[in-house]
Amino acid sequence: MSENELGAYLRSRREALKPADVGLPGGGRRRTPGLRRSELATVAGVSVEYLTRLEQGRDRNPSVQVLVSLADALRLTPDERMHLRHLAKVTSGGVALCPAASQAPARVVRPAVHALLERLEPAPAALFNRLGEVIARTTGFERLFGPIGLLDDETPNLTRYVFTDVRARIAFPDWDKAADEQAAALKYEAGPDDPWAGELVDVLAFAAGEAFTARMAASTGPPRMAPVQRMAHPGAGELRLAREPLDLLGDDQRILVYLPADPATAAALDRLTGRHPGALRAVSA
Repeated sequence: MSENELGAYLRSRREALKPADVGLPGGGRRRTPGLRRSELATVAGVSVEYLTRLEQGRDRNPSVQVLVSLADALRLTPDERMHLRHLAKVTSGGVALCPAASQAPARVVRPAVHALLERLEPAPAALFNRLGEVIARTTGFERLFGPIGLLDDETPNLTRYVFTDVRARIAFPDWDKAADEQAAALKYEAGPDDPWAGELVDVLAFAAGEAFTARMAASTGPPRMAPVQRMAHPGAGELRLAREPLDLLGDDQRILVYLPADPATAAALDRLTGRHPGALRAVSA
């Protein structure tokens, strides 16, 4: 890696854009390919002088807010945003997050909780920690959420999935409501001084931009779980799911059980989980 990889990347992305891409008039002859520094600075809300220092490598410690603004202005994809974040950490000499072990999100599943999940089989149910990580699940949950891509990562995270995976906007027809809920839960459950949550917030700010940061800024209270969540399942069609949270005392964990909210969803879940027809009755949300 060169000494100024961050600056070179910012410049290459700037030069790859046209004024029309960011809502600016083109007008006149241009000696510089793509956007001028002044144009990007205007769209991103930073000074031309500061942007020049970043591109030339004379400033190596841009704030998270500045990088998010630049990522938004440059119309970066989620993968490009993550690359920008990586370059910024390397350039500034950042190291991996290593907060105290006592602050780590709980990922150990107690035997009693394992036994409870086994009793819930094959109903869709999963154990989540305060960061939205799926740390244990039933086979019914796997059949429900595996096909939409939630479980593709080694450590699945529902909040990260909602904001960074394009499949989430298809899987959840009411995506805005799902995003509002996940942002509010992260802000409320983790707390402002949680370094692990702070790392996840940084990741989502880079990957999702304003779709995430605006929701975090607007959220002021406990998350409100919609009575029914709609889901578009590639194998079972549209489902209406009532969710029942079971908080575990002494842990930053909760079990979330997904129940059918109407007869059509009950029949679809029976087929999906391998139950005989009528085994899972619809519940009133």
